[in-house]
This record gives sequence, structure tokens and C-alpha cells, in this order.
Amino acid sequence: MTAPAAATGMRLGDLLLKEGLISREQLDKALLEGKQNGTRLGYALVKLGYVQETDITKMLARQFRMPAVDLSRFEVDPRIAKLIPADLATKHLVLPLKRDGRTLTVAMADPTNLGVIDDLKFITRYDIFPVIAGEYTLRNAVEKYYESSDAALQTLLKDIDSETEGDIEVLEEKEEEMTAAALAAAIDDAPVVKLINGILTDAVRRGASDIHFECFEHELRVRYRVDGALQEIMKPPLKLRAALVSRFKIMASLNIAERRVPQDGRIKLKIGKKVIDFRVSTLPTLFGEKIVLRILDKGNLTLELEKFGIEPRAEADLMEAVMNPYGMVLVTGPTGSGKTTTLYSALSKVNTMDVNIMTAEDPVEYNLFGINQVLVRTDIGMTFAAALKAFLRQDPNIIMVGEIRDLETGGIAIKAALTGHLVMSTLHTNSAPETVTRLLDMGLEPFNVASALNLVLAQRLVRRICSNCKTHYQADPDEMRALKIPEDATFRSMQFTEEAVENAKKTSTKHAKPFSDEYSLDTRLWDVTFFKGTGCDACNGSGLKGRQGIYEVMAMTQRLRKLILQNMGVQELKEAAVQDGMLTLRMDGLLKILKGITTVEQVVRETSS
Repeated sequence: MTAPAAATGMRLGDLLLKEGLISREQLDKALLEGKQNGTRLGYALVKLGYVQETDITKMLARQFRMPAVDLSRFEVDPRIAKLIPADLATKHLVLPLKRDGRTLTVAMADPTNLGVIDDLKFITRYDIFPVIAGEYTLRNAVEKYYESSDAALQTLLKDIDSETEGDIEVLEEKEEEMTAAALAAAIDDAPVVKLINGILTDAVRRGASDIHFECFEHELRVRYRVDGALQEIMKPPLKLRAALVSRFKIMASLNIAERRVPQDGRIKLKIGKKVIDFRVSTLPTLFGEKIVLRILDKGNLTLELEKFGIEPRAEADLMEAVMNPYGMVLVTGPTGSGKTTTLYSALSKVNTMDVNIMTAEDPVEYNLFGINQVLVRTDIGMTFAAALKAFLRQDPNIIMVGEIRDLETGGIAIKAALTGHLVMSTLHTNSAPETVTRLLDMGLEPFNVASALNLVLAQRLVRRICSNCKTHYQADPDEMRALKIPEDATFRSMQFTEEAVENAKKTSTKHAKPFSDEYSLDTRLWDVTFFKGTGCDACNGSGLKGRQGIYEVMAMTQRLRKLILQNMGVQELKEAAVQDGMLTLRMDGLLKILKGITTVEQVVRETSS
């Protein structure tokens, strides 16, 4: 193939000067910009705003006697784009536009590069018909159609470099013996170290709670959990799998030679001025080890219960139970529902100089000043039950047990609650009334449970409506049926209190129509206003941003204690608790919907009727 013939021997800059499109000073600045950043003259001129790219494209078309194309008005079929590998398209700045028989039309920024045209012909098995495109638009188009892992990685690292306040410093990293090859792959490979530091920093910046590093047969995947939902961030090159896994293990002081069994560790990083803990878990899978990191950012730890969205009546009941000198307070819910944070918040209210607080946790998520925290290690016999027994000889006032998992732990906790100690713990049940039956099913005596229990709190986390794009709308019949609300249901028939309705009125969103004063206990629920997010840049088009707690707080009343002694079932306990003023998870979720905090979909997903 011969080189495209030029209409003139003049270079692009001279042509633009001759046409009066740029000045000599602008040309000199653009040449300097291109030299510093390794870009062509046309790209630099457009980037600096000295000339329109269409003018450059027309000039190049005249210069090389080739057709030109305006990519801003061209939509490329993704199937056509796949004909050229992403790395080749990115490296040489080429983009396939259309296929006509055995001819493939390809946009190029440099039509004189005959080697690339020959390579494309060999790879695609098509005859190549080159056309000229503006380099600035072509770069954007290639990034759009070939959003490869390398491009995503470079974008991520550029963001990290610009937003990180200071260098990342690994704290408490331990040396471990390994082969020279493994050491070189895991530590000395600068791109691997930079990639991992970039991922960790970016996850903290985005407010993620977890990082998932997953190995599959043909690719790697990095996902963040933000506001309870996983989202894919990037796909690192598969060839880096061993090096990335080794680096994670080195940072977490794990055995890099052991790939057959799960391992747990911890990474402590200083990112800028913040010290962040990462809890690391590895798991052998079919195509490599999966690594999950839980981000423990103490700077984001909120210990003010009212900011979680707990209703005033429920908060008052909880604080009354926590302020008791003895008894048991239980928090229930699935993993990741914020149980530990609620317990930490309650402990912070009673953490004074004259109180001895001891906790047994697996693991210790946050270090709290003034509280004696013990790490449970079942592999050496340091179980929750063993820790509890030791606590009782340490003159405690308040004991927190990470979880009541068995009869032995439950029995010691009940004994401690009945002998002058306040005991706080968590349990995995679906609702507050079910917690009572779970304790009884463990083998604990009904009279001990009825005497020791002060309060049970069940909670869930739902996603909040984005405040930037919040709007109101009339409740949809399908949504009301999903909430299992009858057509004739009123606040009164749903057993909402006047206090709850008034609270919903006061705290409804200021960004939309307020919860009207005309609503009362006798208002039909199907007639009220709901809220949703329309989607915007702030929430990435999801209409949701942030999370909110919904709570079911069952304070022990005399009626409930009698029902426990009679070994009554969940339904009887629930009905009695509601009559005594408890809001169920579904009821509390409905209040959050009416306030414009969350959506029907979120509440239906997290609660049962």
C-alpha cells in the first residue's frame, strides 16, 4: 500500500497559519503542549481552544486527499468496534466505523501510518479503507467504545493522584519469608502496588463499605459495595492476578504460600491524614482466591442515634433500657444491617468515668476510648462464653457480647443480667418478637428470659432518596398492594399513634410537597403523597443516595413478660407489643416513606408485613 498523497508539502501548522485560522504564538504554544504531553499538533490546538476540530479535519482531508468524518455525529455499532482489539485501537488511535462487504472503514488520526493499516488488514481479514478523524474526538470515541480495564485503571489512578491528600502509608505491615520471585511479583512491581493503593483509596473516597476482588476464568473483577449495593468498578488485567493476590496478603500479614484454605487478616493504612482499617478475608475459589476487604473508617462512624433515623418514642425506650443498671438489651438483624453500630452508639451514651464497660467481639470493628474490648479467638478457646466468664471476674458494670450463638453463651449472659450487670448483645432473627422464641428454642428458661430481658431492637438498612432530585407523586395502587395495605386502611386502623403521624408531618421533605396538615389518624393511607428520586448526577441516575435505618423496638412490658412466661408464640407477642406502642419494621418503613426518606421498593425488599 502506498502512502496517501499530500496535496501540498506544507505541514499542518503552516497550512493553518496560511488560512489564518491560528496565530504564530498559538502555534508555538500548541507545539510546546504537544511535546510536553506526547500528543499531536491537532489534538493540542483543539484542547487549547485555538481552533475548531472540524477545521483541522477538513485541512487534513485536503492535505492527504482522503475523506474525513465527524465522529460527534457518528454512532458506531459495538459489534463493528469489536473487530479491532481494544489495545490496538487505544495504542494507535483507530476506530472501525462500518463494514461494506469485504471492506472495513476505519477512522484514523494519522493516515500516514502504513504499518497500522497493514496490521489491521491482517487481524480483521478485511480490506481497510482509512478515513481521517479529529484526534480529540477520536480519543474520546475510542475510550467510549473500548472502555477497557487499562483505560479504567488509568482513569482511576489519575483521580487518586489528584484527590489524595498525601501518600499512602502501610502501618503494622510485617515481613514474611518468601521466594525472591514471589517477593518481586508482590512488592517490587510498582504498577501492582500503585493499583492496589489506588483501589483502596478510591473505595474510601467513594464511601464504600466493602471491596470485592474476584477471580474468574478469563477476567478479574473489582467491585465496591456502596450504600448496600455492589457496583463494578474495573477489570484489572488477568496477568496481574497472582501479583495482586500476593500483594493483598503481604499487606494483611497472611501466608502467601497457602492458597487452599480461607485466611483472615487486617490492613492498617494512612491515607492522607486519615488512618483506615481494612478487615481482609481470602477464600479459595475455582480460578483463584477471592478477597473481600471490609472498610472500617472511624471518621465515618456516627454514634448519634437520632441521626440514624430512629423514631423519638423508640429512641426513648432504647435509652431507658440502656440506662438500667441491670438486664439485657438485644439488637437483631441480618449481617450488615448496622447492629454493631447501634450497640456502639448505645455504649457511647453510658461510657463515663465511673463505669467499667467490657466487650467481647469477633472481630473488633472500631476501637473506642474508655471501653475494654476483647477479640474473640475460637481457634485457641477464647470463645464468647469463655470471655463472658472472665468478664464476670473483672468487676464489670456493662458487658457487650458480639453475638449470642449457643446455649452456653446465652445462659451466662442471662445469669450476668440477673446478677446486677447490664448485658448488650446481638442475635440473628427477623423481628423483635422472634428473638424471644429464639432464646427459648436455645433452651433458656422462660422465667429467666422474662426477668432478664429489658428490650429487643430489630433493624434494617434501606437506601435513601437522593435529596438533589427528590420529587413527590400520588401513591400507586400496585405499590400499596405491595405494602399489603388494604384499600380502606387508615393510620388509626394500622395502629399508628398520633405522635407518629405528627412526627411524619414535621420531618417531611422540604424539597417536595410537605406531609399535609390535613392528614390525621382517620386519613386513608391510599390518599397520601409518596416520594421518589428522578435520577441525577449526584446519585449516578439511581435516585438513591445514602442509607437510613428502620427500627422495631420492643420494650418489655408486664403484659409481654406474662406472655413469655406462658410460652406464647411470635404472633401473640407481636400483637401485644403493637398494642403497647411498638412500630413494626414495616410500619416504621412506611413512616420513612411518608417523610420522603426512602421508597416503597426499599421497604418492601427489607421488611415483611
